[in-house]
Amino acid sequence: MLIAHISDTHIAGPGLKTNGIAPMAENLTRCVDAINALTMQPDLVLLSGDVTNNLTRDEAQRAADILVGLNSPLYLVPGNHDDRNVLWDVFGGDAIPARADNFINYVVDGPDLRIIALDSVADGKSGGTFCTTRAAWLRETLTDGGDQPTVIFMHHPPLKCGVPETDQDGFEGADELGVIVAGYPNVQRILCGHIHLLTHARWNGTVVTTAPSMGMQLTLDLMQAHPSKFYLTDPGYLLHHWTPEKVLITHAVTVRDMDGPYEFRQH
Repeated sequence: MLIAHISDTHIAGPGLKTNGIAPMAENLTRCVDAINALTMQPDLVLLSGDVTNNLTRDEAQRAADILVGLNSPLYLVPGNHDDRNVLWDVFGGDAIPARADNFINYVVDGPDLRIIALDSVADGKSGGTFCTTRAAWLRETLTDGGDQPTVIFMHHPPLKCGVPETDQDGFEGADELGVIVAGYPNVQRILCGHIHLLTHARWNGTVVTTAPSMGMQLTLDLMQAHPSKFYLTDPGYLLHHWTPEKVLITHAVTVRDMDGPYEFRQH
């Protein structure tokens, strides 16, 4: 099974660049084209939040108009730059097949992996939240899945990753989430976005992976005293391959023009 994982598209309104400088809609289009050109087509594409930049319907619709070009089914969760009700109105029924308790929580049964979409957004806050309602839903959902290999995807990573703003925003309820996850060894991975950088971290018996941004890579100096800025970069995404040996391997892909491929011989 192959999963393409994109995140933090931060689409601005029609005709606009994000933050006045980042061509995120163009980058997303390039990424869609690159995914469609893969020899092995993904079984599905996950978008782990911050679809829009300013929570607006125009931004969500602009994103949808690009994402509809994907050959593979798309599933998404909200980020702190999204309005979950706007996302439901624009994407509901397809990329968001269901909701639970007004949160964008749902399950996708893939051919080999069970995918759990978990809404980590708290209205009006930048940081992540895992409340008692979502905890009860996740426990029940994990129990219902038995020992089926499972991937959880959500926007916020439930641990500090070295980025000042996101570390300081925190994740309310992360300890409770960790206790639940630790009780289900079939959780192969937690896939996130939010920090605009690729990271992997061992956490409560599983691995948390954050995806790169669609072209706004945050500065990284691991010094909490320095506010983050961003670089304009080529768009990037991840490919998560569940192999016949039942191992989940992650490949990082940068969308750029490259010479080659060349055979390994003298040129």
